[in-house]
Amino acid sequence: MNILICGAGEVGRHSAEVLAASGHSITIIDQSPNRLAEIDEAMDVRSMLGDCAQAEVLIKAGVDKADLLIAATNNDEVNLLAASVAKGVGCKTAIARVHRSGYYEDRGLSYAKHLGIDHLVCPEYATAQAIAAALRSPGALAVENFAQGLIEMQRIAISASSKAVGVALRELKAPGTSLIACIERPDRSFVPKAETVLKEGDLLTLIGEAKGIEQTSKFFNPEHGGRRRIMIMGGSTQSVWLCRELKRVGASVRLFVDDEARAVELAEKLDGVTVINADVINSEVLQEERVDQTDAFVAATDDEETNILGAALAKTRGATTAVCVMQRPTYLHLLEHIGIDRAFSPRATAVNEITRLLDSRDVRHLATLSREVAELYELHLGDELAKGVIDRPLMEIEFPPHCLVAAISRGERVYIPGAQDKFEPGDVVVILGPAEVEKKLNKLFGFKPGKKSSVVMADV
Repeated sequence: MNILICGAGEVGRHSAEVLAASGHSITIIDQSPNRLAEIDEAMDVRSMLGDCAQAEVLIKAGVDKADLLIAATNNDEVNLLAASVAKGVGCKTAIARVHRSGYYEDRGLSYAKHLGIDHLVCPEYATAQAIAAALRSPGALAVENFAQGLIEMQRIAISASSKAVGVALRELKAPGTSLIACIERPDRSFVPKAETVLKEGDLLTLIGEAKGIEQTSKFFNPEHGGRRRIMIMGGSTQSVWLCRELKRVGASVRLFVDDEARAVELAEKLDGVTVINADVINSEVLQEERVDQTDAFVAATDDEETNILGAALAKTRGATTAVCVMQRPTYLHLLEHIGIDRAFSPRATAVNEITRLLDSRDVRHLATLSREVAELYELHLGDELAKGVIDRPLMEIEFPPHCLVAAISRGERVYIPGAQDKFEPGDVVVILGPAEVEKKLNKLFGFKPGKKSSVVMADV
């Protein structure tokens, strides 16, 4: 592919590294000669000095013949304009990175649709989702999100105190609408049946609506739930996204902001969040606010060194979990030695989201639940479906052996389907099935088998 990248910052540079390694032809446009010089020394890509918001600069770079433009500068408006101009002069696909929720959440207007842009990517939002999912499910052994965060998968062990112990699935009255996709025991792993009796210690893989799966998780492991108490350091855009995501799942959030004006602004903007104007590094505010009684401390300023210091300090003061937001991998090897539990990278999140968008296959492998037992696949249904699946209840469709429809995402709604439900064009479908079933699913739904994506995923 012929790819143009606007912006030689962290996201632009990392995108170029990943995409160039996959054999794509890359051109990077930036207004900083120093950044471009660093790119030229480190990578075998074409660089160009200029303002990517200007049509003549993009045309000179060959945007009219480009397969993809990624607008990844630090300015939302420049990214939106560059992506829109690119589409206007003939670029096949344009992706714009945005920070502000007003652009991403389509409040009052769909900016992507209005400007003709194919996709908007907000790494801060995706990172906030990932952090919130990890923090609110401390008892879950793994958490994954699918269908743009609407469908969630959790792996959680059944505790001795759960009412599910000794109960067959057909008799189970668990809250929520989650599906038990797989059960793992010391001697074997298997896809459960209606008569399967649950045991203490069973490791369950649950799939369901992200907003309701926590209820089901608490049913199987009551000890892992409860209202989470979270402290966040920083008045960054990342912090704002994270506060909103944590409040959405019912967490108690305290936000430390060292700039007084920004603290006042966020106190007015973030309902239900306690905003404290204080410098975490150079004060005793963590002890005063009882960080030793918090479940997690997240350092999410725009400065990586400050984040490391803040997270390490919170950990030494007694925080149960310390999380650090980092763009570059420079210090990752040091984190475990100073007690920081987790690190999340918006840069890597952005690149992973871009590579996911570049995967045009109709049937995509999502995850392995248990080796040689079950795999998860995501299907994007177009306007035309094969006769074998259109206007037919799921119970009448001849799925490949051992396949099960785990979830359907339709617009803003996501649900576990019943036997009488039907597929509709535009649905995002998660199917549980055996390994190497993609060809059969392609045939069943009338898809043209796609080539495997040549884009490798970035390390997080």
